[in-house]
Amino acid sequence: MSDEQNTQPIEPVEAPGRAILPVENRVGADAVSGSNHFISWGCRSDVGLVRGHNEDSFIVRTPLFVVSDGMGGHAAGEVASSIAVETIGAQAPAEADDILLGAAVEAANLAIIKGAEEGRGKPGMGCTATAVLIKGEHMAVAHVGDSRAYLLHEGRLVRVTHDHSFVEELVDAGEITEDEARVHPSRSVITRALGSDPEMYADHFTLDVHNGDRIILCSDGLSSMIDDAEIELLAVSSASPQAAADKLVSAALSAGGADNVTVLVIDILNDGIAEAARKRLLQRIGTFTAGVLVTLIAVAALFFAFIKSEWYLAPDGDTVGIYQGINGEFAGMPLYTLVEPTTVQIKDLPDAVQTQLERGIPVSTEAEAHAIVESYRDQIDAEKTRAAEKAEEAKSDGGDPTGATVTDPNEAPEGEAAAGASAAQTEGQSSGGGA
Repeated sequence: MSDEQNTQPIEPVEAPGRAILPVENRVGADAVSGSNHFISWGCRSDVGLVRGHNEDSFIVRTPLFVVSDGMGGHAAGEVASSIAVETIGAQAPAEADDILLGAAVEAANLAIIKGAEEGRGKPGMGCTATAVLIKGEHMAVAHVGDSRAYLLHEGRLVRVTHDHSFVEELVDAGEITEDEARVHPSRSVITRALGSDPEMYADHFTLDVHNGDRIILCSDGLSSMIDDAEIELLAVSSASPQAAADKLVSAALSAGGADNVTVLVIDILNDGIAEAARKRLLQRIGTFTAGVLVTLIAVAALFFAFIKSEWYLAPDGDTVGIYQGINGEFAGMPLYTLVEPTTVQIKDLPDAVQTQLERGIPVSTEAEAHAIVESYRDQIDAEKTRAAEKAEEAKSDGGDPTGATVTDPNEAPEGEAAAGASAAQTEGQSSGGGA
């Protein structure tokens, strides 16, 4: 980056409480924004009003976000911060695991030391690093130095990282206030940074985040220029992450812009809790539905097995048929199958049997059905045989085949026949006597 930004005209615009410097179209500035279904982000980095080049670096590689503030001499700080974000980006975990994210920051420390040894940058170069990885409702944080991470939750701003600096130790000891720390002569003294000690370790932890939360990562070019109360006010009053980043950078410039300033703002749009609940509900519905289906299939299997075990006799047109199943229908579908037609005529059976056949005569097995049909056939044959024998007997007796006695209308009663026979016999005799 060149030094031309110092000649950029500054045209303040009015805003409540102070004159706000514009941030658009500034030389050496960088801005990026974007969103997905879960988060939305906006970032702006500016060289400031005093420094000749920008040693800050940042990376947006969702769900990973990193801000790094370089130090250690002209250009070398920029090299250190560049190595840091490249290494963290390459080695960051896929999930919100703060231990692995901390390990990625520690790997960046070794990469900076190795880079200086190999001539990339300068010996003694170093940088800070504040990294967050957001997955669902969890945010992993890893941190070294005095860059910061804030969480804006329900309108209240909370700083979630602890500065590794000399003035922060004085604040912790109660020797100075936060306001005094921002103007303290030793405010730039860092007690822990990347690139100085191979044994350096990163702070790391995990926080819960929810829909509507706003996360702010920044270099000390913001926190050393304006206090947390003003950061909260500007963050709350900004509709989008990019608008919040622009307002915060503008406020730092308006307060003097003594350092490079980088601000990265992330909004939580969907923490995944509702989606997880929906998936659990769908899983329960699926499990219940599967259970119902299995039960229905089992019941259906038992029902069809029961149907297959049932047999009955019923009419098959004019003859007796052997059926498997139940004599009825379900949803318009027959619950039976004609297994075997027979030649037994229904009209030849007794009336009582015919009535039973209309309703269906249940039997235990197919063999029993065959046995009953054969018994019907035997009964019919026997009846036909008896009828034929009676007809034959009646015929041989000269009488009615049915065995009934019929009187010849020409036959006289026994007394009259005798008298007639006697008279005939006398008449014959007289005729003969005459012959």
